[in-house]
Amino acid sequence: MNLVEKFQDIFQTNEQPRTFFAPGRINLIGEHTDYNGGHVFPAAISFGTYALAIPRQDKTLRLYSDNFPDKGIKEVSLDDLAYKKEDDWTNFPKGMILYFQEEGFNIDTGFDVLFYGNIPNGAGLSSSASIELVTGVLLENIYRLDIDRIRMVQIGQKVENDYIGVNSGIMDQFAIGMGKEDHAMLLDCDTLHYEYAPIKLENHDIIIINTNKRRELADSKYNERRNQCEAALADLQKELHISNLGELTPKQFEENRSLIRDESNQKRAKHAVYENARTIDALKKLKAGELKTFGELVNQSHISLRDDYEVTGIELDTIAETAWQQKGVLGARMTGAGFGGCAIAIVEKSEVEPVKAAIDKAYQEKVGYAPTFYVAAIGDGAKEITL
Repeated sequence: MNLVEKFQDIFQTNEQPRTFFAPGRINLIGEHTDYNGGHVFPAAISFGTYALAIPRQDKTLRLYSDNFPDKGIKEVSLDDLAYKKEDDWTNFPKGMILYFQEEGFNIDTGFDVLFYGNIPNGAGLSSSASIELVTGVLLENIYRLDIDRIRMVQIGQKVENDYIGVNSGIMDQFAIGMGKEDHAMLLDCDTLHYEYAPIKLENHDIIIINTNKRRELADSKYNERRNQCEAALADLQKELHISNLGELTPKQFEENRSLIRDESNQKRAKHAVYENARTIDALKKLKAGELKTFGELVNQSHISLRDDYEVTGIELDTIAETAWQQKGVLGARMTGAGFGGCAIAIVEKSEVEPVKAAIDKAYQEKVGYAPTFYVAAIGDGAKEITL
């Protein structure tokens, strides 16, 4: 049964729903730089979230997820969109509708909607931002709203921060809302200035490798790293007029690193500064078509995340270090917050299967269970599609 038939079956209708899609995202380089005032380099991918919808005449929202069929249809009134823990995944679309209304957009009738996502769960590829943005384009099109796309992206982040209560940056929503086929984007998270970079991977695939490790550590360690970077910045600010670590070049950092009293904090700041420089350099390399040098920057990013930021762990290190030894691998690194989640490898198409086999073997020997592999294309941002 396809999604349209599934929708018609669930909501007992013969009407043809409209279909919307928002991708997931990977970050090619620029990890843990966003909250340090630096640059990130994400791209939208071919996996994502579909939303099929038909408007209603009353104030009822009926929401169904094909990923959680046992939870059935959730009914909500447009007059009661407050966050409720028991509303589970539906809080993401509810938050978007509420904040659209608060922005002054007229959403006075409900809709029936079926969501279906094929982003691997818990892989750190941004499924929550994907749900937010697919809801955004649904609202934009069904209610014929005139909304600037960056504003929609900012509303998505606000839902994540204020409604759901997760203190994340804007990169996920931005990459998903602004994605462009065969392009990554260099984004300054402070100013939202962005620039597209062509990724012409005619002979290469991007493999996403899910460690399948539960990420219990990620949140507490993430906050710890943020605090360490803030402490390093405070030490530097005693003599330097800077507002964040992203303002420093590696040379300026080396000249002033002794100002940072704690050795661990010094390493964390070093990663933030050098990773930001690598990310800016990555744009230049891709524009010049220098894929090989771009791949080397990707490898250096992982080494820095392993040695200076210390957020990789045996799972991610085994994947990246095994990939580096294989023929046809341009570059490989962890992506996301670390401590589990995913790694990416850019691999020649003819070598994809041997590389997957080598990583799978090494991973099972060292970690004790199997990783999961996905081959992703770089696609467009959130939009309406015709099935």
